Amino acid sequence: MAIEVKSEIGKLKKVLLHRPGQELEHLVPGELERLLFDDIPYLRAAQQEHDMFAGILRGRGVEVVYLEDLMAQTLGACPELRRSFVAELVEEGGTLARRFRPQLEELFLSIPDNRDLVLKAMAGVAVGEVGPGEATPLVDLVKSRSRFLLDPIPNLYFTRDPFACIGNGVSLNRMYAKTRRRETLFGKYILEHHPDFRGQVPFYYQRSYPFSVEGGDILNLSSQVLAVGISQRTTPEGIEQLSRNLFADPACQISTVLALDIPSIRAYMHLDTVMTQIDYDKFTIHPEILGSLRVYRLTLDGSGGLEASELEGPLSGILAKELGLDAVELICCGGKDRVASEREQWNDGSNTLCLSPGTVVVYDRNYITNDILRRHGVQVLEMPSSELSRGRGGPRCMSMPLVREAV
Repeated sequence: MAIEVKSEIGKLKKVLLHRPGQELEHLVPGELERLLFDDIPYLRAAQQEHDMFAGILRGRGVEVVYLEDLMAQTLGACPELRRSFVAELVEEGGTLARRFRPQLEELFLSIPDNRDLVLKAMAGVAVGEVGPGEATPLVDLVKSRSRFLLDPIPNLYFTRDPFACIGNGVSLNRMYAKTRRRETLFGKYILEHHPDFRGQVPFYYQRSYPFSVEGGDILNLSSQVLAVGISQRTTPEGIEQLSRNLFADPACQISTVLALDIPSIRAYMHLDTVMTQIDYDKFTIHPEILGSLRVYRLTLDGSGGLEASELEGPLSGILAKELGLDAVELICCGGKDRVASEREQWNDGSNTLCLSPGTVVVYDRNYITNDILRRHGVQVLEMPSSELSRGRGGPRCMSMPLVREAV
């Protein structure tokens, strides 16, 4: 199978990453909020940290593949796609990009190496890199020559969000923020045309759908149960559409979708920023969400439509029942120290990448949470995070599992 992900904890066999590139160097203070960053990472250090992350994964026998390489291979296998990819990239780049369409398309199509073309698409194009467009004398006088005709795509190293693997298929997502919507183009071309994926991957959601869904909100709890966060970036309408598509596929084993309603704020932008599974019966959790969390269960009704019901009781009990376990342990980020909990959650202390049951990759900066995990018998593999964490995402955010062993 090209895609095989039916849990959060099965031994990780193959994972998709994106090594941060020039797109981070194109972040400037005045554009940070629009591009969903709070600070500007130092690229060289971010790349070193990311390489160490990839090294940890390889050291555990995981095959690491890169978004930029798969996209370049896709264009190499189907050279006729170069022109359509560039056309879509420019079309979705906004009004200014469309105004300079001929110049941008000429720039991209003149790049002979496919990988260089892909990296340039990710990095963005400044005004000074192409010739003049139509005459707009006032705009040309007022706007700086450093303004981008085609924005950089700096959130790409969070490969978890643009598409999510569910069983043997994917949810190719509609991103919440306009600035991230071009990210899903790369997944679309790879999954539809790369020789390793072409014709083998059913789509349970499409980037053309009207309601936003992002991969950080999607957790594969088992082959039958999917959890999806109702969050700042994933809507209940999107969850309903995803559920209908999953239930409609006879080959899909998902029979229950749990919708977890978390506060719609940046600190909790996705479900996996406040909760991740680390073992058969263990989850990390940010304790601040427990008092307000509401959980809904989506299944098929007797006539083929959706049935929704709110589940009562503590989250640990709900998870245990849905997973067929006697009990589930929720391990609090930061422990009982509220200050530590808030600080380490902000730095993705709850965002773990499980490599196998009871073994997780975490940021080294969350030392209180990491020590608590060790005391609960979890093997903790720490990675440096001074620069990568500035993008507000942890090890799970930076990785898209493509193949996991069954549990």
